[in-house]
Amino acid sequence: MEWTYVDEYEKLLFRMSTPRVMIDNAGCADSTRVMIDSARKHGILLEAVQVLTDLNLSIKKAYISSDGRWFMDVFHVTDLDGNKLTDESVLNYIEQTLGTIHFGRSKSFEGLTALELTGTDRVGLLSEVFAVLSNLQCNVVEANMWTHNGRIASLIYVKDDDSGSPIEDSQKIERIEAMLRNVLKGDNDIRSAKTSVSLAVTHTERRLHQMMFADRDYERKPLIKTCDESPVVAVQNCLEKGYSVVNIQCKDRTKLLFDVLCTLTDMQYVVFHATINTAGDRASMEFFIRHMDGTPISSEAEKQRVILCLQAAIERRASQGVRLELCMDDRLGLLADVTRTFRENGLNVTRAEISTTMDRALNVFYVTDAIGNQVDSEIIQSVRQKIGLSKLKVKELPLIYHQKAERDQATAGPGGTMLLSLGSLVRRNLYNLGLIKSCS
Repeated sequence: MEWTYVDEYEKLLFRMSTPRVMIDNAGCADSTRVMIDSARKHGILLEAVQVLTDLNLSIKKAYISSDGRWFMDVFHVTDLDGNKLTDESVLNYIEQTLGTIHFGRSKSFEGLTALELTGTDRVGLLSEVFAVLSNLQCNVVEANMWTHNGRIASLIYVKDDDSGSPIEDSQKIERIEAMLRNVLKGDNDIRSAKTSVSLAVTHTERRLHQMMFADRDYERKPLIKTCDESPVVAVQNCLEKGYSVVNIQCKDRTKLLFDVLCTLTDMQYVVFHATINTAGDRASMEFFIRHMDGTPISSEAEKQRVILCLQAAIERRASQGVRLELCMDDRLGLLADVTRTFRENGLNVTRAEISTTMDRALNVFYVTDAIGNQVDSEIIQSVRQKIGLSKLKVKELPLIYHQKAERDQATAGPGGTMLLSLGSLVRRNLYNLGLIKSCS
C-alpha cells in the first residue's frame, strides 16, 4: 500500500512538472493556436518561444499569464507566408517538443569546435576571419554573425579539414585564438577584441545575444546606418501591483519575441503577464515583469538601461541591406573567397548565416555599402557574375516584411495607454482566449 502511494505521488509530481500542450487549428481563421499550461520556472517561456522560432514560425499574437507558480501561454502562429500550419509532422513535433521543454534541448553541434568572436566591426572583417581559418585548415561548417552599433559578434563552428574531427590540439587552439584576436583588434581595438574556443553545445542565437550584451553594444553609438527605424520602448512601474510594465512598438519581423525574451531573461527579469499583437508590419508588445526576487525596477537609471538593452536586442537582427543567398558545393576556403569578393567590391556584410548540408554550402549574407546604404544593383550584378550567377542569388525577404497594414486589425499607437490594472489585464487575456464574452 505504501509503495502504491509513493508511485502515485511520483506520477503526480511528473504530471505537474510536464507542460500540457494543446494545438487548435479550428478556433482561428488565419492562424494556428498553440496553448501551453505548465509549472513556472525561470526561462521556460523563452524555451517555448525558441521551439516555435527555430521552426521559422511567425508569432502573430500571444497571451501570457502567470500567478508566479503556474502559467498559461497562448501563441497564434503561421508560417512565413502567413498560412496556418497543416503539416501533421510539424504539428506533432511542436506538441512533443513543447511537452519536454522542462528537460531542455539544443541543436546538436557534436564533433565541431565552437569559436566565439567579438570586436569592432569594419568593412572586410569577415573576409579576414575566414581567410585566417582557411589558412589554418579549419573548415567552417556553420556560423552566425551579427553586427550592431559598430560591434561584431560571431559564433563559428569548425572542424579540422584533414581529419574531419573537432580541433582539440591545445597548441593549434592557441594559435587560432591569437591570429583571430589580431584580426579582430585591428589598429584600435586592443582591449575589447575577444576570442574563445569551446566544445560546449549551445543555442547559437541565444549565445549571440549574450555575447553582444556582455560586450555592452547597447551603450555604443552606431558608426553606420544599421536599421530604418528604431523601436519605441517605454517602461513604467505599477507600484500597487508590484510590476514594471514594458511597452514596445516596432516593425514586426520573425523571431522578434524571441529576441526580446532573450534579453529580459539574461537581465534576470521574470515575465508574469504579456500581450503581443501584430497588424500588418507593426508589432505591439506589453510585458509585466519583476526581478527574480519579486521586486519591480527600482530606479530611473535601471529603466534607461532596460530601454537601451531592448532596443539593441531588436536592432541586432534587423535585416539591413540586400539579402544574398549562396548555394554551391562546399570546399575549404570557399567563404574566404566569397567574402573577399564582397570586400573588393565595397560590400559590407551586416549579418551572415552559414550552414552546410550534405557537402553543400547554404549561406545567407545581408550586405550594404561601406556606410550602410543600399548597394547599387550594378555592383550586385558584378559580384554575382564573379561568383556565379546560378550560385549567388538575390532573394526577396519573406512575406512578413512586405505586408501592408491590415485595415481590420487595430494596433496600439506609440504612446499606447499602459494597462496598470492587473484585473483588466487578466480580463483582456481571458477575452482574447475566448473564455469570457466581454473584457470590460
